[in-house]
Amino acid sequence: MILVNGAVTDLLAVTDRGLAYGDGVFRTFPVTGGRARNWRFHFRKLAGDCAALALPCPPEAVLVDELNRLSAAEAECIAKVIVTRGSGERGYAPPQPTVATRVLLTSPPLQYPEEFARAGVRVRLCSTRLAAQPRLAGVKHLNRLENVLARSEWSDPAVAEGLMLDPEGNVIGGTMTNLFVLDEIGMVTPDLSKCGVAGVTRERILAAAAQQGVSCRVEPVSLERVLRARELILVNSVIGAWAVKDIEGRTLTPGPGMTRVRAWLEQDDD
Repeated sequence: MILVNGAVTDLLAVTDRGLAYGDGVFRTFPVTGGRARNWRFHFRKLAGDCAALALPCPPEAVLVDELNRLSAAEAECIAKVIVTRGSGERGYAPPQPTVATRVLLTSPPLQYPEEFARAGVRVRLCSTRLAAQPRLAGVKHLNRLENVLARSEWSDPAVAEGLMLDPEGNVIGGTMTNLFVLDEIGMVTPDLSKCGVAGVTRERILAAAAQQGVSCRVEPVSLERVLRARELILVNSVIGAWAVKDIEGRTLTPGPGMTRVRAWLEQDDD
């Protein structure tokens, strides 16, 4: 099902700035048993991302009502919420006043190989790098061409994900995931103050670590550090958490870090 501003339709104005310029934001999350998982986190992120782009965020009550309509039709699905700056005249200047467009849609649950969650995944390094833009850093905006180009670098289904670097050679995360690194120093996730998407699952893990008194630092992570890590964990709202079992031919074994992360996500799964 697709809802555009509350109406059941798959039609969107060709003048919509989300189409023309990627001028908007989105969130993606599972719906299970007719319930949007971790909605409070997703709405908070959506509202924050809208604020970063000076977009009017739809009222939470409106989105909840429309999500309920979607989940009544498809109790098990992947839901996506998109907010754009709406239609405008030609040119980059934002329309005044702005009348945002909201799109809610569902798709079938993704069917990844069971072994990805059980035994871990193979990953590669992408040659496409993320540009530094602090004003957009962390925001899940509609301009995802860097991720598209990076994901087009391989077609081997045995490779589940590709890691992307910033211009300075630090690892930011995967094409669709955030990254946690466990090494002899402890647990760390890349600093996203210059580029990358600050995902909900990353936020949940950071919050759980703080609550449990476990040190998890946010700082730049070099490629060298990733390649010598004891454990690498990829996370997002759809997959949950995957351990990396192979990166560029180096074998890793899922360990206590992965066990801990999964337990945190299960405990905090609302």
